[in-house]
Amino acid sequence: MDWQREAERRKDELLSELQELIAIPSVLSEDGSLDAPYGTEVRKALDWFLEKGERAGFKAKNVANVAGHLEIGEGQELLGILGHVDVVPAGDGWTKDPFGGEIADGKLYGRGAIDDKGPTIAAWMALKMVKDAGFDFKRRVRLIIGTDEESGFRCVERYFETEEMPGIGFAPDADFPIINAEKGIADLKYMLNFAEGGELLEFTSGERTNMVPDHAIAHLALDSQQVASAFQAFCENEQVTGDCQASADGTGTVLTLAGKSAHAMEPEWGVNAGILLAKFLQDKIAGDGANFVRFIAHYFSGDSRGKKLSLDYSDEASGDTTFNAGIMSYKAGEQAAIRVSMRYSISYPFDKMMERNEIDGVKMGILSNSKPHHVDADDPFIKTLQQAYEKETGEAAELLAIGGGTYARVLDKGVAFGMLFPGEPDVAHQADEFVDIDNLVKATAIYAQAIYQLACK
Repeated sequence: MDWQREAERRKDELLSELQELIAIPSVLSEDGSLDAPYGTEVRKALDWFLEKGERAGFKAKNVANVAGHLEIGEGQELLGILGHVDVVPAGDGWTKDPFGGEIADGKLYGRGAIDDKGPTIAAWMALKMVKDAGFDFKRRVRLIIGTDEESGFRCVERYFETEEMPGIGFAPDADFPIINAEKGIADLKYMLNFAEGGELLEFTSGERTNMVPDHAIAHLALDSQQVASAFQAFCENEQVTGDCQASADGTGTVLTLAGKSAHAMEPEWGVNAGILLAKFLQDKIAGDGANFVRFIAHYFSGDSRGKKLSLDYSDEASGDTTFNAGIMSYKAGEQAAIRVSMRYSISYPFDKMMERNEIDGVKMGILSNSKPHHVDADDPFIKTLQQAYEKETGEAAELLAIGGGTYARVLDKGVAFGMLFPGEPDVAHQADEFVDIDNLVKATAIYAQAIYQLACK
């Protein structure tokens, strides 16, 4: 079967369905109900997939309104394909409508285009292609749709409380060729308690730990004339934009700074607005607020590897341990906190390193910890995926390790399989996120070949 030709034939359908899905602003809302635990728009995106699948002849199942699956095939063995329809907030700096699905210059733009609506649509189209080609499925296949991947995997944790664990599976939510190793992911919280705020009244930056924050704001009990010129010079030197205004009541100053968002698995790809604003303020204010911004500036400015925290570590299999200060919050007279996404190497001695739970009088707590995940390179499952990739691309299918966390880590035997190709820029979680249309089609062909080899041969 010429899967590339078939994927090309269905390109218009592929793009149309992706545009439909991107148009649903499926960002987490914690004010959900039993009918929509993560918000009405997230539930709408889940329903969209399940309804599409049911109309196409798949067995559809909604699991507690937080996940679902589309199933085809017969037999005892089960292949899982795990994608997600939730997306991170759009953030600032877009030149396109983040939920518009605009097509320009061979790209389709929108939040989720590459993480993970585009890849999930590619896998969905591939599954339909194999079904419509008339092949017998000797193994059952489930396209499992999650709705909380960006905020902690609660959806698939709930899903697997009642649903069957696939014997093998892949998540189209990272890089090609094949990622058989994922770093551990820990959510750390550094907590500072204050009696008085001093000149810093409030400081906020970031919404999610898995994003480099692109916006920061500070309210100061200072006259704007005391900091305006210095702030302008700082922003020019750092090559970022910022604004200094008198507060609404005229008694203080509001500083805002814009950075650049990026995925937390590699903080250096972004410009952390919170760290930069703390760096500016560290010698401009006094009081307890100064301790907060100095802590951020000292331990996180220019160091995404945890060296200053004495938590750095690297191994050959998965590379450096990384630290992203993703949420920074301070309010005078209350507890201040810095939440950090730590992506740690496969052989990282986590328990031993975490024994150091205080630094400079600041307490550190572990809010969550997802251990590293690894599938042996010689496993027949890996070999089959390599064959599928090499057949459709003509390129060697090398094995990779990443700092991102995909649904592969919740499987007993799972890997991340695409869909970013080698050399492609990773624009996940960034403004003007896009998917390359030719690569979307190529990925669809690769997934079809993989499904055929794993479930039909």
